Amino acid sequence: MAKMERTGAVRPMRAEDLESVARLEQTCFSESWSENLLRSGLDNRLDSYLVYEELGTVLGYCVLRTLADEGEIQRIAVDPAFRRQGIARKLMESMAAVARMKGAREVALEVRESNVSARKLYESYGFRQEAVRRDYYRNPAEDAIIMWNRRI
Repeated sequence: MAKMERTGAVRPMRAEDLESVARLEQTCFSESWSENLLRSGLDNRLDSYLVYEELGTVLGYCVLRTLADEGEIQRIAVDPAFRRQGIARKLMESMAAVARMKGAREVALEVRESNVSARKLYESYGFRQEAVRRDYYRNPAEDAIIMWNRRI
């Protein structure tokens, strides 16, 4: 079967996306952010919230925080029914472009040690493991792998 080409686009998140993004949070993360936390981030000048929308439906989103010349990917999530279709790649490309536009020269992120598919995605964008935070995550308890791309 031929792989379907995704036709959606990445755009800045808007207030009307909050309900959809909060649903993604609940679906994708055991320690999810609340809708109120998401709403507060929309107005934070340090944060860039982006969504991947296709045919009026938000299928993924991400959050990049930029401070001085460093960025941090705080969130990236794709609806499980639409994973492995290039949506996370489109979000990563958009975050890298935003990071450069805001003057970041390097970007960090943390990821669950067991999340091999995400780690492979990040490595394909030049991120390398630099540290481990022991028992960082709860529910279930797990180490966080700290990755950096020092030349975004």
